Amino acid sequence: MDNTNARFAGKVSFVTGAAAGIGRAAALAFARERAIVVVADISEQGIQETARMIEDLGARALAVNCDITRAEHVKSALDKTFATFGRLDVAFNNAGIEMKEGVTADCRIEDWDRIINTNLRGVFVCLKYEIPLMLKSGSGAIVNMSSIAGLVGLKAAAAYTASKHGVVGLTKAAALDYAQSNIRINAVCPGLINTPLVQHVLTPEQQGQIAASQPMARIGNPEEVASVVLWLCSEGASFVTGHALAVDGGFVAT
Repeated sequence: MDNTNARFAGKVSFVTGAAAGIGRAAALAFARERAIVVVADISEQGIQETARMIEDLGARALAVNCDITRAEHVKSALDKTFATFGRLDVAFNNAGIEMKEGVTADCRIEDWDRIINTNLRGVFVCLKYEIPLMLKSGSGAIVNMSSIAGLVGLKAAAAYTASKHGVVGLTKAAALDYAQSNIRINAVCPGLINTPLVQHVLTPEQQGQIAASQPMARIGNPEEVASVVLWLCSEGASFVTGHALAVDGGFVAT
């Protein structure tokens, strides 16, 4: 295996929500740079497919079924990662959900709880079990999935906006806690990205309307977010921690 110019050669990466979309794109990007990739998701079929794609690239993969809303699942997945490879170097806490909510007073309490439990609590649980493993390894880099909804308010999306603002705050607090422990923690904040999740929530017509209103007049691709995630996890970002980086074609600049 040629490791020339591979930023993550021999490093162990852990990616949640890796069955499709941005998570899969990031897992494959890590693999192309010769990382060992642990792919975690609730979709067994999806992670097995991602693992096969990684192995086709000549990299090593481990697929673990993991529901981030269940702390025991997350702990088990990370314990298996450490038991198999003896270290954890980078993590992308990507798994999350998005739902059609309506205006704030119409948001059902059960929908609020589900979104907060997945998007915010799920990221916290991942951090809780990733950080001790990185402390054992002596270093690490973590990227949490937020959104432009973590930087600005989105109409008719109270729970989603609250969850993603929470991820940004959590990222900043955790980054300060471990700034002197050689562990960097950042967040990525995508705009509208062409993923199965977006395709499920928005019709093609709605996607087109939103794309036309963007400064770059298009929506993003999962690979464009993945490249930013890899940079934040790389030595190229060695002095970057506690940052929420928008990948949005200029949306929050307007």
